[in-house]
Amino acid sequence: MFRSLSSLNYRIWFAGALVSNVGTWMQRTAQDWIVLTQLTKGDALAVGIVMALQFGPQLVLLPVTGWAADRFDRRKLLMATQGAMGLLGLGLGILTITGAVQLWHVYLFALLLGIVAAFDSPARQTFVGDLVGTSLLGNAVALNSASFNAARLLGPAVAGLLTAAVGAGWVFLINAVSFIAVLASLTLMRRDQLNHTKRASRSRGGMIGGFRYVKGRPDLISIFIMVFVVGTFGLNFPIFVASMASTVFHKGAGEYGLLSSVMAVGSVLGALLAARRERPRAQLLAVAATIFGIGSLGAALAPDYWLFGAALAVVGVASQTFNTTANGVVQLSTDPAVRGRVMAIYMAIFMGGTPIGAPIVGWVADAYGPRWALVVGAASGFVAAAVGVFYMVRYRGMRLAFTERRLRFTFATPTRPIAIAEMQADEAVANKASASA
Repeated sequence: MFRSLSSLNYRIWFAGALVSNVGTWMQRTAQDWIVLTQLTKGDALAVGIVMALQFGPQLVLLPVTGWAADRFDRRKLLMATQGAMGLLGLGLGILTITGAVQLWHVYLFALLLGIVAAFDSPARQTFVGDLVGTSLLGNAVALNSASFNAARLLGPAVAGLLTAAVGAGWVFLINAVSFIAVLASLTLMRRDQLNHTKRASRSRGGMIGGFRYVKGRPDLISIFIMVFVVGTFGLNFPIFVASMASTVFHKGAGEYGLLSSVMAVGSVLGALLAARRERPRAQLLAVAATIFGIGSLGAALAPDYWLFGAALAVVGVASQTFNTTANGVVQLSTDPAVRGRVMAIYMAIFMGGTPIGAPIVGWVADAYGPRWALVVGAASGFVAAAVGVFYMVRYRGMRLAFTERRLRFTFATPTRPIAIAEMQADEAVANKASASA
């Protein structure tokens, strides 16, 4: 389960990222809470607008961000983006502590953070391959997800308590300080042990190379459609959880933070289960999307606070299984030379759908109640599962058959070979040629 930690560089990165992730979740929790309870009178649409501004640049800047991840030194690029994120947290914290913060300030900082994150995300996703190489990439992706969601266990709960005790401004300042950890890890790692891939060209064609690559891959297209549907309408947890906690169950900031941490327990479990698998399998996406839909529907129907929390734990397992599997399959089946651009498309679809879905889901929560917003999220899981099944039937000849006294799914066409095997073969040939020379 933890085999990627055998790499010194990955251990250093993992430790720094974990500290920074805790700070990130603290800021997200405090930011959504002050928008919902201090800067507005329970306006879920305002939370949706913040999310849209924060994640919209992933889509708008897509042609540039993926190319940058393939073209430039990813370690240096990450140092720039992580440092900028820390400064943005510092600025928002100062405004909040001094009492000068207004809703438009939060909108502005969300937009600026979104612009920086648009460059950070594809570089950070593909940097994992630079740390561990191809053989451990699937495991490292899963452990990264476990780290990110383990931070959700601590971050929202601490943010809720600190927001209630001393105010959200101090939470933002703590997040700014947490970026020192990831900057230190990028500085301390051994650069001679990084696995560098071929750099993209300076030409404009290099920017759109990812689109050309994806166009000929129906397996990637189907995954991207599934990710778009769930990411747009299903993964609006700040709206779901904050509005249910405050308007349905009439709870405070501490209880809201606890709900986020409960869901994170399921997310960590889902990520660790993914880390145990030898490699991610596309078939699991439809199963995870179905369970996500069932869990979200259960949360919508939950009669009390504690049953709602239990349903969120199921949603956490399913959503993280879905996200980690999709990320792993895309990275491992993509040519390393275009992986940054393909991952930029993936992240733009995954996060860029939020500007569309978050305001819609926020409007549904305001107009019809948070429970109906969760029904929208549940529907997204079922639609994504249907897309996955369609691909399996259309392109891989999936059939349900009775074999060995059990019902099993059979496939006429095998899964496209994972790129790891191809790359390992290439590496072996290159090493042999080098030894001969």
